[in-house]
Amino acid sequence: MSMLTPPGMRGRKYRVTGTSYPRIRRPRRRRRTVAVIGGVIAVGALGFGTLQLVDVFTGGESERSASNGANAAGEEECDPAEAPPAPEPTELPSPETITVNVYNATDRSGLAQNTADALAERGFLIGAVDNAPEDLDGALTSTGLLLGSPDAEENGVLTVLGAHAVGAESGAPRESGEAEPEREPGDREVDLVLGDAFEALAEPAEVEAALAALVAASPDEPTC
Repeated sequence: MSMLTPPGMRGRKYRVTGTSYPRIRRPRRRRRTVAVIGGVIAVGALGFGTLQLVDVFTGGESERSASNGANAAGEEECDPAEAPPAPEPTELPSPETITVNVYNATDRSGLAQNTADALAERGFLIGAVDNAPEDLDGALTSTGLLLGSPDAEENGVLTVLGAHAVGAESGAPRESGEAEPEREPGDREVDLVLGDAFEALAEPAEVEAALAALVAASPDEPTC
């Protein structure tokens, strides 16, 4: 049997037909492809695991943002410890320490005197009771004006009187250029000029509730 005889032929004759010889296919590169894909997956898993470990040991993105003083909107957080302390509320003066000059800028006769008597019953000291100065007479359509020393609003004098004369404006400028009475800082003498919209003083219960709310009001939160 010839060495060219295929196994199993046992010496049988055979003939090769056709004009081309069979070609041997090269082995597929499946193993190489699988190895490459496996390597990519391994690298990805390793990177993801590293990122998770970084988040664990650093506290995560949210904690990093908080440590940098930023909130969800990207604004800096305010640290109350670093903010200046809020000023203490000023104690309001009692009516017995306030002198009120009452002026009538309306055409209603006796309005200034009646109002002055009502204020006296509530403990205020009464000074002048008269018609309003010429530049204000008949020119006030509002409830009235409260005029006092430069710090009368800061020390609470105008606040106390304003709680009784609800709607009266504080510190409105004089239009005629007439000089206002000169008062030293801390002076508790104030003017109440009654306008056309004035009807009556507030009820004592309403005044007490308004002043109590002012005293009990907590200072604003400190701002950075």
